[in-house]
Amino acid sequence: MAAEDVFTAELNEPEMAALAQKLAPLLKRRDCIALYGDLGAGKSSFIRACIHALAKAKEVPSPTFTLVQTYESPAGALWHFDLYRVKKTSEILELGWDEALHDGIIFVEWPERLGALLPQRHLAIHLNFHQDSAKRRISIQGDAPWPLRLSPVLPKAAKM
Repeated sequence: MAAEDVFTAELNEPEMAALAQKLAPLLKRRDCIALYGDLGAGKSSFIRACIHALAKAKEVPSPTFTLVQTYESPAGALWHFDLYRVKKTSEILELGWDEALHDGIIFVEWPERLGALLPQRHLAIHLNFHQDSAKRRISIQGDAPWPLRLSPVLPKAAKM
């Protein structure tokens, strides 16, 4: 079954951060949020806004070099994986992937590297460059129950 388009829009950085902050409270333990996009598309910024909304962390560094960062929140552990430099799925398992699946909320950049490890019911967020360099095209897709869960903050398949 193909993932359903939940939301599509063209947003600048403050608008993307506001969207992330609206989505964050709807997330719960065992959710996996997979962010797709080229380098510099805004994946880390989107995740950072979600983590700030959930964990109230003062600093949320990108895990580009550490590959994973964890944060505590009232919603559970928050895991931020950046798999850009990962070559084998065995490396992902060594980073605590299995623990993250059962322990908290996962945000993953470069989810293509996960292969079969990517949970089937993940929320996919695609960020693409826009002709207006200050904006990104964001597309959010997910199978049930995502469209229903996100409906309080997102108009269904909104086109801006």
